[in-house]
Amino acid sequence: MAEIQEGGGGHGKGGKKRAKKQSTRIDMTPMVDLAFLLLTFFVLTATFSKPKSMELTFPDTSTPDPDPKPIKNGITFLLSKDDKIFYYEGEFRAKDDEKGKKTELSELNFSKESLRKYLLDKNKDMQGQVKALIEKHDKKLLADTTFKRMVRNSKADKNTPTFLIKTDDKATYRNVIDIIDELNYNVVGKYVMVDINKSEMDLLTAKVGTN
Repeated sequence: MAEIQEGGGGHGKGGKKRAKKQSTRIDMTPMVDLAFLLLTFFVLTATFSKPKSMELTFPDTSTPDPDPKPIKNGITFLLSKDDKIFYYEGEFRAKDDEKGKKTELSELNFSKESLRKYLLDKNKDMQGQVKALIEKHDKKLLADTTFKRMVRNSKADKNTPTFLIKTDDKATYRNVIDIIDELNYNVVGKYVMVDINKSEMDLLTAKVGTN
């Protein structure tokens, strides 16, 4: 607290009264206590940012496969400049052959009515299975370990599509993160990032050039 100390006083020469001199001393103890209380309140109520990570799956390249087999139910996304997403389903074919027609690229965008709707349609059966498991888990009909195992098995089912993400040198890092976010939002269990091959790059370059 502030204290006022009186000093001086008495009579000067000639019997004249001197003005009393006053000095002020401020006690900082209450201010220090208040500062510690505010600091304690901040520490107890603050939410510290947690490190965020994203799980990515890459193929094993330590032992190259001389005869790679196409992924069953594979869907390939090709990312390029201007937030463009092109995709094709099944095995890539540079030209018509006995197995099917030449691969043609279709285009999507990052809107909910485009990419998200497409993923929902392709992943509908598995999402239904996971939703049913969540409802059972919420009703305490499944133990936590059993629930996690059954969800993992549903995501890994051989009938669910596997999504391959490929980019050219014009695609942005943000687009890669956005498409992975959409895959996770739609509970997609199987997706990998792989290098784009020359045939795909040629087809993508031609497609981007015509848009």
